[in-house]
Amino acid sequence: MPTTESRPQTLGEEIASSITHGMGLAASIVALPLLIVAAARQGDAWRVTSAAIFGSSLVLLYTASTLYHALPRSRAKDVFRVIDHSAIYALIAGTYTPFLLGPLRGPWGWSLLAIVWALAAAGIVAKSTLGFRWARLSTAVYLLMGWIGIVAARPLLERISFAGIAWILAGGLAYTAGVLFFVWDERIRYGHAIWHLFVATGSVCHVVAVLGYTGSPRVA
Repeated sequence: MPTTESRPQTLGEEIASSITHGMGLAASIVALPLLIVAAARQGDAWRVTSAAIFGSSLVLLYTASTLYHALPRSRAKDVFRVIDHSAIYALIAGTYTPFLLGPLRGPWGWSLLAIVWALAAAGIVAKSTLGFRWARLSTAVYLLMGWIGIVAARPLLERISFAGIAWILAGGLAYTAGVLFFVWDERIRYGHAIWHLFVATGSVCHVVAVLGYTGSPRVA
């Protein structure tokens, strides 16, 4: 994932960042078919579609991040930096999708789906056209998108088990805690690679939540 570029990353830091998300890419490639197969067993086309969207957004983000950090300074690296930033928006919206088209499908699900994907589209367009002039604002939007789902906490609690909710929250907290290392990247050596580990942890938690709880009835 991208740095704030306030301090150029050392070669060692770039290697660490590319390795951490390279591992995430490998895990995402494995997770994608697992998500689709698990959804297909429920015989619901919406769940299959949403699982494919979520899994693909994981692969997109980890691919872009790995390549961005692995490439030497060049035009290609600059391009992948934009893709990397944009993929964050796609992953956030993609993570919501299995829950909104699964347990929350209906007025709540469709409304939130429209909101998060509209925000993602706006963010991607802004990042592609305006570049990195508003880096802190972008980070704030990532957090807003990540936690906007709390408005649907009540219906979600009615349709997903407590264990599923716990995995969702754990993933959100991992992403949020990692933002500290992202923002303080210039102060903490290898802070960006640490941020990547938090991102990977959040992804794992949400994959578990989607695999285990989006199709199950609510149980204690």
